[in-house]
Amino acid sequence: MRTTIEQLKPAIFSLYEHLHQNPEVSWQEEKTTAFIADLLEKHQCRVTTFDDVTGVVAEWGDLTPGKLTVGVRADMDALWQEVDGVFQANHSCGHDAHMTMALGVLMVLQAQGVKLPGRLKLIFQPAEESGSGALAMVKKQVVDDIDFLYGVHLRPVQEIPHGTAASAIMHGAGGTIFGQIKGGDAHGARPHLGVNAIEVAATIVEQLKGIHLDPLVPYSVKMTQLSAGSKSSNIIPGSAQFHLDLRAQTNEIIEALVAKVEHILQHVGRLYETDLSYEITEMVYAAEVNEEARKIMAEAIIEALGAEKLEPPILTPGAEDFHYYTKERPQLRATMLGLGCGLAPGLHHPHMTFEKEALLDGIEILARTVLNTFNQHADK
Repeated sequence: MRTTIEQLKPAIFSLYEHLHQNPEVSWQEEKTTAFIADLLEKHQCRVTTFDDVTGVVAEWGDLTPGKLTVGVRADMDALWQEVDGVFQANHSCGHDAHMTMALGVLMVLQAQGVKLPGRLKLIFQPAEESGSGALAMVKKQVVDDIDFLYGVHLRPVQEIPHGTAASAIMHGAGGTIFGQIKGGDAHGARPHLGVNAIEVAATIVEQLKGIHLDPLVPYSVKMTQLSAGSKSSNIIPGSAQFHLDLRAQTNEIIEALVAKVEHILQHVGRLYETDLSYEITEMVYAAEVNEEARKIMAEAIIEALGAEKLEPPILTPGAEDFHYYTKERPQLRATMLGLGCGLAPGLHHPHMTFEKEALLDGIEILARTVLNTFNQHADK
């Protein structure tokens, strides 16, 4: 297989460069969707796009209903960030690489003349960075007929070295709460005539420090944005807006954390007798890895790179909306490949770089994972 991948290397790298140089942010991946859909049609896939959301689904192999279906998911969106003083869409999280590897799997299997005894389903998912793309695909019933689902994510040098890989990424859960305090302004000399929204926000911050959950499970909550007041320093602002960031390593703890935070927000609103409203604007669940899928991927890593290059599952506080799939569809057997690639300085850094040769490793691991899954479940 590696020989075939090496032969495809120029096409793979060219594909990556195109995706890297044409980033699009969440829910705006129109050109990316069109490009990938066109490419997949040229590779004799049955292609599905959607009228109301971006994203592409491709099916290849034996499309007979009831056959084993193996899915490979890649996220599509870029980040919006400042790069050398200019705000722009930027692929600093590796989604361009993920798309390349998913497409590379199809290219390699076809180049080798593989005849699958079931269906390969490639999911090019929008809006991972907003935490809403996977849930949209679930609502589109994209994964309802999938038996095994595999994902991939580049990993930074702080986690695993280039040339290695892990058969699972144990992402934590994460969420965002947007809140508003609505009241009337008051004169700086007459604070009794209004409610100081900054004091309300400060009380929220202090109360959040009093949350106590299972100390054996990492978790955190903090206020990350606060906007109140105007140019006049002698006006006490009655209104403010704020964001809270919530993190936990398990789904049980994130649910308990959300409940505690909601209780505090409701209590503070009553305490100050002010209009305090909030909404959960983003929620991403912690990883729930299927052990059978993880073992199949571990075997593929050993076949592709050698046993000494297999790393233990990666425990990370970062979040990934890939885990919406297993949360919403518990029957899915899923795991995510953690690919060592010399990524530095870190994920989401505006000048993130990685060793592009790792794309070839990722393609081989994923292709072997797909084939091994079919080989071990050929009787379905």
